[in-house]
Amino acid sequence: MAAITMEQQPADAQSAPDEHIAQLRTRIDEIDAALVALWKERAAISQEVGKTRVAAGGTRLVLSREREILERFSAELGADGTQLALLILRAGRGPL
Repeated sequence: MAAITMEQQPADAQSAPDEHIAQLRTRIDEIDAALVALWKERAAISQEVGKTRVAAGGTRLVLSREREILERFSAELGADGTQLALLILRAGRGPL
């Protein structure tokens, strides 16, 4: 007996996976939009923290705070979390 490939299945049998994939991709797009909005909001807040700290006579950045953020992301996401945290920190404070 020959195996039936996706190309050989009736159109309605193929539409279910296609619809499911389309729904999943729509949700991914929604998540991406939320991530971008949150990224921008976080960067703006971080920049304001830095400006406020410098205006009060403090340093532009606090290494212990950055280390805390790096550790949190690393604990949750592993090595990718560390890289993500570095990008997030740079977005808020600018390059070192």
